[in-house]
Parts: sequence; structure tokens; C-alpha cells
Amino acid sequence: MSVEAIPLRRMSLAMFGAGFANFSILYCVQPLLPAFAREFGLGAAQSSLSLSMTTGIVAVAVLVTSSLSDAFGHRRLMIVSLIASAIVTLAAAAAPNWASLLAARAMIGLTMSAFLPSAMAYLAEETPPQSVGLAVGLYIGGSAFGGMLSRIIAGVLADFVSWRLSLALIGAASLVAAALLPRLLPPAAHFTPRPLVWRNVRDAFAAHLKDPFLLLLFIAGFFLMGAFITIFNYVGFHLMAPPFGLSQAAVGLIFAVYPVGSLGSAWLGAWAGRGRRERIFLLSIVIMGLGVALTLSSALVVSVIGMAVMTFGFFGAHSIATSWVGARATCARAQASSLYLAFYYLGSSLIGTFGGVFWDRGGWNGVMLATGALIAGLLAIALRFLALARAGR
Repeated sequence: MSVEAIPLRRMSLAMFGAGFANFSILYCVQPLLPAFAREFGLGAAQSSLSLSMTTGIVAVAVLVTSSLSDAFGHRRLMIVSLIASAIVTLAAAAAPNWASLLAARAMIGLTMSAFLPSAMAYLAEETPPQSVGLAVGLYIGGSAFGGMLSRIIAGVLADFVSWRLSLALIGAASLVAAALLPRLLPPAAHFTPRPLVWRNVRDAFAAHLKDPFLLLLFIAGFFLMGAFITIFNYVGFHLMAPPFGLSQAAVGLIFAVYPVGSLGSAWLGAWAGRGRRERIFLLSIVIMGLGVALTLSSALVVSVIGMAVMTFGFFGAHSIATSWVGARATCARAQASSLYLAFYYLGSSLIGTFGGVFWDRGGWNGVMLATGALIAGLLAIALRFLALARAGR
């Protein structure tokens, strides 16, 4: 084993664990939306604010915290952010009413916004070019696994004990992971601080937005997350209604399809890293669309298979887009990453909440209508990537 392989392995392990904890905190409320609706007397769209509030704050705040990351260090901000997010999650478990729970989730959006662009920029700078696709795939795989396990734990405990216990356990586990991060994550070897000057920040954002290829990647992130979060936000309502009639605990177990996402991010991400990103991205979108179509089935097994297929395609596409942004941006990578994340989480917040209107008015067919339009947009973007690649741009 080479000397360089040991830090890379340790880095991958640390980022897998950090992604696991961070996304456990972010998505643990998703299977609890029906429980929130019952306890606080809310509609589907209102209960989704517990997630959309967090992602909406992330979408805005990440544009500021990315500049802090470029100035003060990606590794440092990741550690501080994860500790703060875990502490606020523990506080959310004790929220006395809906307003205070939303306030805690908004605060998590602020703390988490420092982690996300820092992680992407750290991997882009500290990972060898030939390994960055795999490293990003493993980080996103850890994120997928954390999102899965937190959803299952939250859904099952909410059915048998309390949603408050769910949040408390996830907050405590994430605090332990945050404490281990400084020991596991290698110090940055290639980080160069950028002075926190408004003109430099403005110029960096403007340069990234003027790049048509990066702009397409940003829009793809908006559509990707919008489609994915809409499906998972309202699948609980769908599966608890006839003809399925599943319990809250059974709905939580639906999120066991997430390891398929880890495979998608690692496998498709590594495959794309070896070249022909455009083709693998298009393949990922086609797979995602096929999975969405299968969820229309009235057979539970087919519907669950559809969720797994969609998850595989989504995480593959997201992994490719994430590493693509880092490769395309030659400077101010944290700010380039933050723009992708801003579009990505804006899609989660806006489309994820608006999807509740489609559910309330059209049920699962309404959700499919909204999601199908987003998949069509993604296919158009993927074909445009192919055209640009053939033109050598």
C-alpha cells in the first residue's frame, strides 16, 4: 500500500462518517411529516416546512458561508458546523410547540450551510484528480446511508415511542460523530486562504454564473433535488392511504432503499470520473425516470422497487454533478459548490413544499405530474451536456 493511500482511505472514512451524521440531522424529520400533521393539526404542505425550512435557509446561507470557508479553512468549518447542528437537533427534540420546532430547524439550516460547501471544496482540493469521483461518491454514499438510517429510526420510534426520542437519539449520535471528525480528517495540505473581500466574492460568483456549463449544472441540481424530495416527502402519505394502508413504522422502513443510492453514487460517480461524464449523467436521469414511473403501480413490491431504482439514479446523477462542479471551477471552488448547493436546496425547499399542493389536489397522480415535468427538464439538460461535449466546450 502506498503512503498516499493511507490518508486517502482515512479521508474517505472521515467524510463518509461526516456525511452520515450531517444528513441524518437534515432528513430525520421526513418520515415524521404525518406525525407532525397529526400532533400539531397541520396539512401535508405545512408539515413539510420542518424540512423545507431547513433546506430553504441552507440555500440562502450557503452563499455566505462558502466565502467564510474559502477564508478560514474548509476543514475547520466542517467540524464547527457539525457540532453546532448536533446540539441544535438535541434542542429540537424538546421543542414545546410547532413554532419552536420550526425555529430550531431554521437554525440547523444556518449551521449546516457551513458544512456543505466546505466538504465539497475540501474533497476537490485534497483528493487526487483520478480519485475525486470515487471520494465524492463515498461522501454522498455516507450521506445517503445516514439519511436512510435516520429516517428508519425516526419513523419506527415515532410509531412506538415518540418523535422526540427520535430527534434526541440522532442528535446525540451526530455529536459523537462530530467529536471524532478532528481525529480522522487529515489536515488540509493544499488549502490557500482567500481574503474575505466583498469585491472578490462578488467577482467569483459572477464568473461562475457566467459559465454556461456551470449554470446548467446548477439548474440540474435544482431539478434533481426538487424531484427527489417531492417523491420522498409525500410517499408516506401515499403509502398510509388506501390501497396500501401502511403504518408509520412500515413507511419509515421504505427508506431502507437508500443503500441502493450509496451504490449509485459510488459506482456511477467512479465510472463518470474515468471519463464521459455526459453519457453517465444521461443514463442516471433515465434510470431515475424509470423508477419514478414504477411508483405508479398499485402493487406495493413494484412501487418499492421503483423507489429503489429512482434513488439509484438520483444519487448517481447528484454525485456526477457534484464532482463536475469542482472539476469545472478552477478557482473559488467553495463558492462554486455553494451555488450548486443553493440551487439544489432551493429545489428542495420550493418544489418540496409546492409538491404538497399537488398531493392535496391530485393525490399521487398529482405528485407524479410535477415530478415528471422535472425529469423532462433534466433530460433536456443532459442532452445539452452531450451537445456541448461534442462541440468541445
